[in-house]
Amino acid sequence: MGYRFRTDLKWSDVTPKGVFLNRRQLMAGAAAFGLARPAMAKIAAQPSAYSTDEVPNTLEDITSYNNYYEFGTGKEDPAANAGSLTVKPWTVKIDGMVDNPGDYGLEDILANVTLEERIYRFRCVEAWSMVVPWIGFQLSDLLARAGIRAGAKYVAFETLMRPEEMPGQAYPILDWPYREGLRLDEAMHPLTILATGLYGEELPNQNGAPIRLVVPWKYGFKSIKSIVRITLTDKQPPTSWNMQNPREYGFYSNVNPEVDHPRWSQASERPLGAGIFGGRVPTRKFNGYDEVAGLYAGQDLAVDF
Repeated sequence: MGYRFRTDLKWSDVTPKGVFLNRRQLMAGAAAFGLARPAMAKIAAQPSAYSTDEVPNTLEDITSYNNYYEFGTGKEDPAANAGSLTVKPWTVKIDGMVDNPGDYGLEDILANVTLEERIYRFRCVEAWSMVVPWIGFQLSDLLARAGIRAGAKYVAFETLMRPEEMPGQAYPILDWPYREGLRLDEAMHPLTILATGLYGEELPNQNGAPIRLVVPWKYGFKSIKSIVRITLTDKQPPTSWNMQNPREYGFYSNVNPEVDHPRWSQASERPLGAGIFGGRVPTRKFNGYDEVAGLYAGQDLAVDF
């Protein structure tokens, strides 16, 4: 069964009781796990029609247990090490098959691309599952501003390369910088967003500040963090995990319980925050976002994994 989407949500509905904190309390708690940054601004945003009605995880869950190998391979490493990252000012280069290539400042993007930012309460899957109240806007808005040229078929993304601030890049775990890609129709789907915040605040460093991709029907490693380059191309772009181990990580990386990872079953998942005795739950195809199934009509998703 797919998700039920709500259009009548209020901010108080998005935040579970006991987690909605005032600014002073939030910043005090954030400092404990490396979240605080100077001049963090409150973000005014309305709920998106694409939000799930599932209860989101706590702020501590979302910001203290992360995959971000640029800051270390341990789940707690990003929160401990990401405070060194400088995220202001920030520029995203948009190039390739676009009418308006150039270096786009993040403030300019936020001022001119979106009429209003939205809260996208999405369920996300990495080695665990969680529900995150992202704040962001549809990727299609930015691509439309750049002007997509005829013949473009894919969108490639690249993460910042700055080893002096990202200590994990000193180790050849992956072929840095981190790279990802989507087919153009995936990128243009309204569920595909660029996130710049969560829980009413600017995006924490360990969660991919200042701008990251979120594709909720795919596994988490497709949602590239700290984006500095977006390229439109007519060729399928290389992606970091597929380059590192193509047998285990395909280009599409859709959540598909019917296709096992070579080293483990993907038929079930562990919800983050459930505790060691919380157990596993059945994995939903496309992570429950059934409306994207039409993007793959005619494809064998056991082959195009």
